[in-house]
Amino acid sequence: MKKKDIILKAENISKQYRLGLVGTGTIKDDLKRWWFKIRGKDDPFLTVGESNDRSTKAESDYVWALEDINFEVQRGEVLGIIGKNGAGKSTLLKILSKVTSPTTGEIKTKGRIASLLEVGTGFHGEMTGRENVYLNGAILGMTKKEISSKIDEIIAFSGCERYIDTPVKRYSSGMTVRLAFAVAAFLEPEILVVDEVLAVGDAEFQKKAIGKMQDISRGEGRTVLFVSHNMAAVRSLCTRGLLLENGKNVFESEDINLCISEYLKNEPHSNLTTKYLNEDKKFGITSIKLTSNTNVFDVNDEICFDLKLSQSIVDEYICAFYVRDELGEVLFFSESTDEKLVITKDDNNLKFLFNAQYLLVGFYKITFGIKSKSGNLVDVVKDEITINIVDTYRTRSKRPGKIILPTIWKKVKS
Repeated sequence: MKKKDIILKAENISKQYRLGLVGTGTIKDDLKRWWFKIRGKDDPFLTVGESNDRSTKAESDYVWALEDINFEVQRGEVLGIIGKNGAGKSTLLKILSKVTSPTTGEIKTKGRIASLLEVGTGFHGEMTGRENVYLNGAILGMTKKEISSKIDEIIAFSGCERYIDTPVKRYSSGMTVRLAFAVAAFLEPEILVVDEVLAVGDAEFQKKAIGKMQDISRGEGRTVLFVSHNMAAVRSLCTRGLLLENGKNVFESEDINLCISEYLKNEPHSNLTTKYLNEDKKFGITSIKLTSNTNVFDVNDEICFDLKLSQSIVDEYICAFYVRDELGEVLFFSESTDEKLVITKDDNNLKFLFNAQYLLVGFYKITFGIKSKSGNLVDVVKDEITINIVDTYRTRSKRPGKIILPTIWKKVKS
């Protein structure tokens, strides 16, 4: 059996904050806390606090941002840490990056850790981009020669060549994030910690960054800890998942898809409505309604919508729709021209239908829009209706993929 190469281990990690105050309030108490800590004793000011639950009103002055978190990560793994806002993800990354210390518990790591937690973290605004690269490398314990051997790659990847000798305070948030990520990724830390900060970058850079993280984990055997609300990015990048809720580790899996499903299962689908209504609109879509008056459909059902349109500002227009999955990815798109249907300004009532057999079990959001014949957008109603596809009679086995295409299988005689 292959021996585990554990590069990071979190043991009984908890973090408590006192609401409204920093520290204990006096130098005497801070020194007392420090003295107890270096002797390996419990914090003398540790108080029973409340869980980090934002859905209830706090009655205590203390809150547990994290409670008894335990996990380990092997070399080369990409761990996705997911959860709602306030679940404790960023606090956990700050502890793992040694930006802050846990109230109780211990972090054990091997090698250097580079973290990308917030825009501008680790950068000095008065120094140029180039100087900040050397500064960050020095903090990671690298020599000037080692940094110089990587700096051309860092600058090229970041796309900041023109501004690399300009003070960082002149950079936009997107430029700062691009340079910070390039520094963290190319200076070869054993562990790379990345928070949601990548969302600041544009779509092209996010794609580059995810590709680079895949390269350093799979090709170079380094470890990545990744936090994001973009489940599509988490699924494409991560090999394992950790789900936090109210500061607690509620689910962990070697299969990132199981972890994402558990997270999405607990998400409230507040817009599970069967209709959209806005009769005050002078132009555009005034009503969308599921004719079945339910949004739960079996995989063998037909899904039908009634659309009502107000007087159009164009003589002839095109109606379109698309379906997105729980990760926000568009699965398919259709428009009225597919059926060679001509819609004029006098056509106020439309019917649209498709078969659920092409969808896997799960929740899907529907977006409708209308545009002029020349392609100018007239109106769009985004994600107002959510449908739930179920397999009532268990006619399908669990399968990979996102949609089911009609296919034909034949035997061929040799």
